[in-house]
Amino acid sequence: MWEFAARSLNASTIFTIAALGELIGQRSGILNVGIEGVMLFGATVGFIVAKTSGSYLLGFLAAIVIGGLIAALHGFLSITLGGDQVVNGMGIWILGFGLTAYIGYPYTGPLGMERIPDLAGLSPFFFLAIGLVVLTWWVFSKTTLGLRIRSAGESPSVTEVSGVNVTRTRYLSVVVSGMLMGLAGAIYSLDYNPVWSINFLLGWGFIALALVFFSMWNPFILFGGSILFGTLWQLSLNPQLILPGVLSRYIWRTVPFIITIAVLVLMSTKWFSSRWGAAKPEALGLPYKKE
Repeated sequence: MWEFAARSLNASTIFTIAALGELIGQRSGILNVGIEGVMLFGATVGFIVAKTSGSYLLGFLAAIVIGGLIAALHGFLSITLGGDQVVNGMGIWILGFGLTAYIGYPYTGPLGMERIPDLAGLSPFFFLAIGLVVLTWWVFSKTTLGLRIRSAGESPSVTEVSGVNVTRTRYLSVVVSGMLMGLAGAIYSLDYNPVWSINFLLGWGFIALALVFFSMWNPFILFGGSILFGTLWQLSLNPQLILPGVLSRYIWRTVPFIITIAVLVLMSTKWFSSRWGAAKPEALGLPYKKE
């Protein structure tokens, strides 16, 4: 039973860190629906660097760097050029899906390195995720930087008048968000499931994206949602451990995605919209041009 719980919490770690990255970007007003693509880049580049160098540290650093660079590309298209953020994000996802399949194919198979030590089955990244949740809440709630990021996402024109450089603030937020997405991808490929195959994330990024909306941009609610989806994901892999003989495992594999769709439907209801609308960054998804 504890093994199942530990695997669930390890899975929730990836959802938490990826979704925190998306939350930080959205708080500044930038929507990145290409989170799955950024995670694919981080997972693949981190896997290749670690496998060829034999160093986990280099693998994770490479994943963080490539995540920041891909996010900076999204920032250039969305902030500097003022393009449609949804379209740009979809482009990032398609680029990630295609390019990682090409560069990662020669490395298909297991990582072949000694596993990262855990603590009673819990990945060290689980504790990192808890620290990042608290840090994100503290930055947004208690610091001037957090206030500037939230202001850029609420009313960029007023923020600019008050002396804050909105473009610089949004770029900073987007790059940091991409670094976290890249790290989350690398945790998947180097720690949670160290075997590379084409499109091996199988929609984890899209679940993380839905978690941000469901959390109403609150890091603690996001963490609770991540644990829920981590448990559902693990249940979909090993339903016999908890509910032996109840439904086929292939049906269980669809449960996390059915719940994701249910969350999105719930968000479209009038009841949820009244609460969601109050928490949503007002300028989310809207380009800003300094006048």
